[in-house]
Amino acid sequence: MDLSRRDFFHIAAALGLGVPAVASAASSVKRIDEVGLKEIYGFNARGNVTLLHICDMHAHLKPLYWREPSTLISAPNLTGTPGFLCGESFLKHYGMKGKSLDAYFDTYMNFDAMAHKFGKMGGISHMKTLINHIKKERGADNVMLLDSGDTWQGTGVALKTKGEAIVKAQNYLGVDVMVGHWEFTYGKTRVKELIEMLNAKFISQNIIGDDSFADDFEELIFEPYTIMERGGAKIGIIGQSFPFTSTANPKEFTQGWSFGLRLDTLQTYVDKLRKEEKVDCVVVLSHDGFSVDQEVARQVKGIDFILSGHTHDPSPQPTVINGTVIIIAGSHGKYVGRLDIDIQNHKVKGYEYKLIPVASNLIPADPEGEKLVAELYSPYDSELSEVLGITKNTLFKRDTFHSTFDQLINDSIIDAMDSDISFTPGYRWGTTVLEGDAITMDHVYDMTAITYPNVYTFELTGKHIRTLLEDIADNVFNANPLYQQGGDMSRLGGVTYEIKVGAASGKRIHNITVGGKPLNDAKVYKVSSWGGNLQNAGSNLRESLTRPVYDVTAAYIRRQKNVNISGNSNVRLMDYDCGCPKKGARGC
Repeated sequence: MDLSRRDFFHIAAALGLGVPAVASAASSVKRIDEVGLKEIYGFNARGNVTLLHICDMHAHLKPLYWREPSTLISAPNLTGTPGFLCGESFLKHYGMKGKSLDAYFDTYMNFDAMAHKFGKMGGISHMKTLINHIKKERGADNVMLLDSGDTWQGTGVALKTKGEAIVKAQNYLGVDVMVGHWEFTYGKTRVKELIEMLNAKFISQNIIGDDSFADDFEELIFEPYTIMERGGAKIGIIGQSFPFTSTANPKEFTQGWSFGLRLDTLQTYVDKLRKEEKVDCVVVLSHDGFSVDQEVARQVKGIDFILSGHTHDPSPQPTVINGTVIIIAGSHGKYVGRLDIDIQNHKVKGYEYKLIPVASNLIPADPEGEKLVAELYSPYDSELSEVLGITKNTLFKRDTFHSTFDQLINDSIIDAMDSDISFTPGYRWGTTVLEGDAITMDHVYDMTAITYPNVYTFELTGKHIRTLLEDIADNVFNANPLYQQGGDMSRLGGVTYEIKVGAASGKRIHNITVGGKPLNDAKVYKVSSWGGNLQNAGSNLRESLTRPVYDVTAAYIRRQKNVNISGNSNVRLMDYDCGCPKKGARGC
């Protein structure tokens, strides 16, 4: 389905946004061009090849609300660089206007007001309309859809179908090539089953067998690259899956597989594609993370484009390092990245790029996609549509230290387990529920739908807790991007602390309190955790109460009925006032 000018007028009228027609001077109706609708499809087409890029959808088949972070803290040497920008700093860096459609998609600013104005984001049926429009414009044989991973996991329907529903959605969208990360948390056997169902090619150059008794010992688990022809050009695509999968997620899912950056072999494949395969363009389809891929571009020569993923950053403009163009398409199906490439005489001569917001209230839904989503959700509608309660505040996920949805989860865990402290992992996927809206079971799954969801309770000394926080901070705020794993700080319930991000390793965390009292290094505390590696920290003290975090959270919301979560963070920064200061400054 194409989105024509007539469609724009029709949709605008239905939404009460008005149209650019003759109106009285007293009219207060906004023109359609004032809200940026005309620019959704606007693009300066170029060259003979179009790469469409999606990443970090986290299994969201339906439109949703997704609020970008209001703080995005980095190590001091990375402050103000792409990947560590938010709010006004983000708009200024990319030359964008506030209170626009792009500002709504790319920042947290005026989020609730903008949400009521522009509506939800993403949804595969709306993405399909956009993709079809571009394929019609460019010619389907000249277009390729690439997926940087974190696609099969993140929602209730994904969890309940063990990823199959999402593979069907990818096939419907027409994905050509993908890489993985959270995909691997379904386990090796299930991953291979899903790949068999997938019409796309699953590639990765950085996963090898490490079981000396297995047939694939020290051999590639997946094809490292693929070559596809588009627009009369040969495109070599190398897969780069998340290099820290076996440490970020339980090892049991990928036992026998070894992950890593493997920049030496990446360089080897780049050289092979150019010298032996004679490709015209080299693309790395990556799930390294935006900041890591910027470092990859500094160390690996000969890459034309890196299509990044993992860190959920939107990139309205490319980042270019040593001639390598790096783009990333945000998260949760909010965006489709369009990259037009001009390839002549076996070389890239130029390109045009745009990050296209999938404004689902403005882009018509493809009927076939709506039918597919309904079919995939139908067996679970009764459970997923249950209204658990009402939120008095906006529930959001993404931020460096604190989010209201994570606070709700921690409150639920402490209430159920009678713990002193609760740890919730700093995952960057989830959803947003607007102030006054109903919280459904589907929303809870959106925040917690993993294959290892159980809440465990164990004992830790104060000293151990302090060490854990320092270790997490060393990952998140490491000055070397190659040592960052891409998450935010774990969220803690029952705890307050101060942090000096720019301090040396092991000396960032200060003034920890538990239940309003200073942390005692020698004291033993009851700690509950889910979704991380803390479950291995000790024996489970609440064996009889152990159950999935989504059940714990849902039960708490049902009891509360009206959820009132403060937006006040339990973390105080000692060296920054906000998430996006200029280098050396305390404020934005």
